[in-house]
This record gives sequence, structure tokens and C-alpha cells, in this order.
Amino acid sequence: MIYEIPLTARPQTFSIDMAGTSFRMTLRYLNVGEGGWILDIADSNKAPIVSGIPLVTGADLLAQYRHLGFSVGLRVQTTDNPDAVPTFENLGDTGKLYFVTS
Repeated sequence: MIYEIPLTARPQTFSIDMAGTSFRMTLRYLNVGEGGWILDIADSNKAPIVSGIPLVTGADLLAQYRHLGFSVGLRVQTTDNPDAVPTFENLGDTGKLYFVTS
């Protein structure tokens, strides 16, 4: 199953339940040369699990972190061009973040 994570085009922190586990996600934007949106994930008690994941397309953002116990995947896509990374302005509009269960 694929679920869209509702976002807005601004830095944000929110809680989300993914496949029965609660997480806190923080999205921030690095406005430098090759910058872009960066994701930090913490547990429900705000203890960091993984930080600094760039929102890039074409890959499961959590694939390299399976050893940390993630049972879902995270994917990024822009609706008008699936290979374009979300910009500051389009995150949550045409720039989407999805979690995927098997």
C-alpha cells in the first residue's frame, strides 16, 4: 500500500504513524548550492533515529536504514516530473512524500 504524507511548503515537524509505529519527522530546507529538503526521523519520544536524509527521487529513502528497524519505505516524487526533486515552493503541492508498506 502507498500512503501520501501530507506536507506544506515550509519547514515542519509532525508525528506520524507508519504501519503501527509512531515517528516524529522534521523537514527542513537547506537553501545552498546543492541544497534541498532534508528529513530527520525520531521515535515518539523525540529520540533521534536517523538524520539528514535528502529528499531525492528514484529510491527508497529508508533502504539503507533497514537495520534500524524500519518496516516501511519512503519515496519522493513530483507529480509533473517523477524524476524532479521537490523544491521549496512545491513540497506538499506537486512534490510528494509517500510511505510504502509491503
